[in-house]
Amino acid sequence: MAKFKMGSYKLNENPNFNFQLNRVIMWDGGRLEDVNKIAKDIHSSNDWKRSMITIGDEANKDGRIENAIAYYRMSEFFMYDGDPDKKKYYLLATKMFYEYYSDYFKSGKVKKYKVPYEDIELPVIFAQAEKEKKGTILLHGGNDSYMEEFFFSMLYFAEQGYDAYLFEGPGQGGVIRVQEKHFTYEWEKPVKAVLDYLKLNEVTIIGASLGGMLAPRAAAFEDRIKRVIAWSVFTNFADVLIGTRPKKVQSIFNFCMKHNLSFIINTIIKSKIKKGDELVKWGFFHGMYAYESKTPFEYLKKMNQYQIYNIADKIKQDVLIIGAKKDHFIDYRTVGLEINALTNVKSITVRIFTEQEHGEAHCNLGNLQLCLDTMIEWIQMMKKRDKVYQL
Repeated sequence: MAKFKMGSYKLNENPNFNFQLNRVIMWDGGRLEDVNKIAKDIHSSNDWKRSMITIGDEANKDGRIENAIAYYRMSEFFMYDGDPDKKKYYLLATKMFYEYYSDYFKSGKVKKYKVPYEDIELPVIFAQAEKEKKGTILLHGGNDSYMEEFFFSMLYFAEQGYDAYLFEGPGQGGVIRVQEKHFTYEWEKPVKAVLDYLKLNEVTIIGASLGGMLAPRAAAFEDRIKRVIAWSVFTNFADVLIGTRPKKVQSIFNFCMKHNLSFIINTIIKSKIKKGDELVKWGFFHGMYAYESKTPFEYLKKMNQYQIYNIADKIKQDVLIIGAKKDHFIDYRTVGLEINALTNVKSITVRIFTEQEHGEAHCNLGNLQLCLDTMIEWIQMMKKRDKVYQL
C-alpha cells in the first residue's frame, strides 16, 4: 500500500534549497537524518551536488538503496547544462529505481509503454485500478519533475480505484536528459499522442507545478479530457518568474520585455547570477537548457508562450485548482486571475492548502496524501453531480 510522509522542515535559509531538501525527504525517499547532516552547509549549486553525492554514496554503501536513489536523483538537480555528471547521475538513479522496484513490473502490477511522438518516444507507466474501476487518470509533472517522483501517487490512485497513467513529456525527466527533446508549450500534442496510443477516453488530467498550466492547455484542445486538476496556480510562466519580486522590479522588467531591451535584461540576470543569487541561477540555467534558449532574454520571451490566458475561453471542463499558502515560487493570490480567465468552464473549484495542514509549500509537498485525497473526492463529487443531472 502506498504510504506518504507528512511534515515541513526548516533545513536551509535559502527558500529554494530548503524546498528542494524537503522534496528529497517527502517525495524522493530520503531520510531526515541524512539530509540534516548536509543541509546547513549548502550555499551554492556546487555544495548541493557534492553533498548529495556524498550521502548517496554512504546510503549505497550501507545498502539503503531507496535513500541512495533519492540522493543520486536529486544530486543532478542543480547541475547545469554541460556538466557530464548531470546525465551520469540521472541514469544511475533511474537504473537503481527500476531495479529496486522491479517486482512491481515483474508481477504485472505496473506496466511500461513507449509512445511514439515526433522523433522520440514518450515513457508511460501504468497501474490498473484495484477492485471496481472508478475512472481514468493521466498524471504528469512540470518544469523540473521526474516521472519516478509520482510513482507512488500513481499507485495510490490505482489503490483507490483508478486506472492511473503517468508520463513524461518534452522537457521533462529522461525525455530532455537522454532523448534531448526540449519543452513545448503546445502540450496538447504529447497528450494527444498518449491518448491515441493507449486509446484513452473520459480522462481526468492532473498536471503538477508548471503542469498546472500545461494540463488545462491540453484540455482546451482535447474533448477526451473530462476533468482538469491544475496542481498549482499557474497562469503565465513569465509572470511567475517575476511574481515574487518587488513591484518596482516587475515594472522595469515588463517595460524592458515590451520594448525588447534584451541587453538590459541579460545584464541584470547575469549580474544576479554573478552575485550568487542561487534561485535566479537555477531558474535561468535550467530554463535555458530545458527550453533551448541561448540567453536569459530569449528564455523569458519563450515563457510568455506558457500561459492559459490566450486559450482559457476554450477550456470547457470541470477544473480544480490547487494552491499553497506559502509557495515560494507562486503567489497563491493570483488564483483570482485564473478564475476570471476561465470564462467557459463547467465548474471551478479552488483549494488552497495551509501551514496548519503541512501543505503550504509548492505542490503541497508536506502532505501529499491529503492532496491526493482532495483530488479523488473532487473527481467523485463531479461524477455524482453528472449522474444526478443525467437522471
